Amino acid sequence: MISNKTYYFISDIHLGLRSREVERETEKKLVKFINHAQNSCDELFIIGDLFDYWFEYKRVIQKGFVKTLASLADFTESGKKIHYIIGNHDFLHRDFFEKEIGALLYHAPIDVTLNGKKFFMAHGDGMVKNDFGYKILKKILRNKSLQKIYSLVHPDLGIKIASATSKTSRDYTANKNYGTVDGLFETAKTKIDSGFDFVIFGHSHERTLEKYKEGFYINLGSWLDQPCFGKFVESFEIIDWE
Repeated sequence: MISNKTYYFISDIHLGLRSREVERETEKKLVKFINHAQNSCDELFIIGDLFDYWFEYKRVIQKGFVKTLASLADFTESGKKIHYIIGNHDFLHRDFFEKEIGALLYHAPIDVTLNGKKFFMAHGDGMVKNDFGYKILKKILRNKSLQKIYSLVHPDLGIKIASATSKTSRDYTANKNYGTVDGLFETAKTKIDSGFDFVIFGHSHERTLEKYKEGFYINLGSWLDQPCFGKFVESFEIIDWE
């Protein structure tokens, strides 16, 4: 009999948002978690926005958080998989995460079968029906021609602009009035109705584990509020990480 695998999930850590002192403590917790995951799970899913902004030049990556990147590389070098679904603060990923860290990078939602259950996973940006403003902004930010032009800007200035844009995107999400209905939950319901057992999002920072019919909607919250991770073996749970 083949035993079920153990899967971990994290989202919306937003490294680089707060003061250097706070970020040092956050990174310590994150590295400790990644090391824990390496010893206790089979695969790790990052559901977007590991960094508060990420813009990757051909030969330059942004300064800081080398311990996080090293721990992720150690994870894959141990023979285990990292799946990274890019979020709205992942402005441009090239091949660093794939070639240097060994992660599997996804630019669109994914559906996978884990331990016999169907999962739909996405960061969640642009997946609310009435969020037309962000959908337009996303098309602009993901435009390959505009990204190529932007990459000609000196990294010191380019990353500074990316940081400011990240704040604008975050403020837009925080201040947007989506109405009284959780739009991501409504999207999750349509996915469950189509046959998925679990739907996982991040983005809204609203930690949720809610049953709908025979499926479950999960939102992993944010490490800005309470560091946590999702764990799935036979059932799904969200666990606080200190």
